[in-house]
This record gives sequence, structure tokens and C-alpha cells, in this order.
Amino acid sequence: MKNKNTNQSKSIYILMLLVPLFWGGAFATAKHVITEIPPLIAATLRFGITGIILAMVVTLQKEWHWKEIRKRWKGLLFIGLIGVFGYNALFFTALKYTSATNGALIIAAMPVFTMLGSVLFGKETWSTKSGIGLFLSLIGVVIVIVKGSLSALLALSFNLGDLLFVAALFCGVIYGLTGKAIVQGAPAMLSNAIMMLSGAAFLAISTVFEGGWNKVPNMSVQSWIEMAYMVVCGTLIGYVIFNKGVELLGGSKASMYLNLTPIVTTLLAVIAYGSSITLTQIVGMIMVLIGVYVATAKTGSRKSSMKQVDV
Repeated sequence: MKNKNTNQSKSIYILMLLVPLFWGGAFATAKHVITEIPPLIAATLRFGITGIILAMVVTLQKEWHWKEIRKRWKGLLFIGLIGVFGYNALFFTALKYTSATNGALIIAAMPVFTMLGSVLFGKETWSTKSGIGLFLSLIGVVIVIVKGSLSALLALSFNLGDLLFVAALFCGVIYGLTGKAIVQGAPAMLSNAIMMLSGAAFLAISTVFEGGWNKVPNMSVQSWIEMAYMVVCGTLIGYVIFNKGVELLGGSKASMYLNLTPIVTTLLAVIAYGSSITLTQIVGMIMVLIGVYVATAKTGSRKSSMKQVDV
């Protein structure tokens, strides 16, 4: 049992690298999908289809443990409301009122607030090493997003959309802080299925005010392929791995990997769309990588491994 938990703790660091890879790709594909259908409907399809697939897997594996569901249903419903509905509804709505650059800069602060929340309200202790890694990573993200331009950073203006992004930020922080306690000990597929389905249900209700379901049958083949990517990679695999990371590493360390998402998005733009990349952005990317490594490497020590096993 000890070796199993230790091996899980080690392998999760590698698996967590897939999260920003898939989420960065999902962000890029979502940009095209929402040109054909409203954002909240796109989010409903994404999480609804994922939830149905997970429910089918749970059914085939005969893991509908109703005792666990009765014990945790309020918590699972809560993270579905906060982590799926709250975050995505606020995020996509905010894009109507402000720029993606403003949003990316605000969301980049998520690991900072998650770590502070873990220290203030959780059982995690402040680590100078983690703080330095977090600071390096955050500065690197800012450099990548504004392309190293100080004038671009100073020229940013804030509006209603930015306030919505701040609300989305805190939804993500609450999800990161509470997710570990809620999902720990519960079957992963079962907890994720309930979270996705409940979040999709809340999103579906919100689309009543937005409308636009009549546009879904007219979606192009490209959009359906992009939706399939978001479902399988961005949600089905990405969220399952992230939830496992929250369970094994804690919210603060798991959220550090989110700072890699702008790197993936930038690189995909370069590869797929021929966008340019500056030397300053490359330096920013290196800072992010170093920051994430510094902040999380210490958990590989024997002491931290023992602590994870004891939890």
C-alpha cells in the first residue's frame, strides 16, 4: 500500500503536465467553436457529453456506490456548481466584455490565491521555496501574455468583464481548496461523473436566458471535431488528472501547473497559425518552467512522500 501511494505521488507530476497541454489546446479550439454556437451552449455540450461518457464507464464498471454518493452528494454538487458551472459561465461571459489578455493575466493569479488560501485555511505550511517558485512562474506568465511589452502591460484597462474574470478566479480557487477534501477516498470516475453532470445541468439551465440551441445542428464538421477534442482531452482526461493531482498534491501545488497553459497556447498559435514568438516570451516560458519545478520539486523528498502516505 505504501509503495502504491508513493508511486502514485511520483507519477502524478508527469501526468499533471498533460493538463496544461490539453487545456491550452481546448482554449484554442473553443475560440472557433463559439463563433458558431453561444459560449454557454458550447460549455454545456462539452461537460454534458463528458458526464454521460463517465456515467457509462461507471455503469460498466459497476461503481455506482450509492453509500458514497449519499455521504458526499452535497460536496460533489458544490464543486460541480463552483468548478464547472461557476468558473466556465463567468469565464466565457467575461470574454464578451474584455480582452483575452486581461482575462489571462487575472486567471494567472489563481495559484497565488490558492497557495495563500491553503496556508490560511488549510493544513499546508508556507514554504519559501514554493513562494519563490510561485513568484518566478507568475512573472514568467505575465511576460508571455504581454509579449514582454511593458507599454502593453501599462495600457491595460479594466471593466465589467475583468470583474467577472475575478469572480471566475475565485471559483477556481475555492474549487482547488475544497476539491481534495471532497473527492479524497471516493472512486475517481464516480466523483468526476457527478461533478460533470451537475455542472452541465447548471450550465444547461443558464442557456435558457442565452438561447441559441437551434444553431447546434448547423455546426460544421471542424467544430464537432474540436468539440470532440475538448470532450476527450480537455475535459475527460484533463479534469480527471487535475482532480487526482488535487487529491495527491493539494490545491496549491496542483494549481501551479495551470501557469503552463499560456505557454501551450502560445506555442500552438505559433505551430498551427504561424504566429510570431519573441525572445522575451521564450525567456518568460523558461521562467515559468523553472518556477513550477522549484515550487513542486520538494514534494519528491522522502519526508513529503511519507506525509502523503499518512494522510
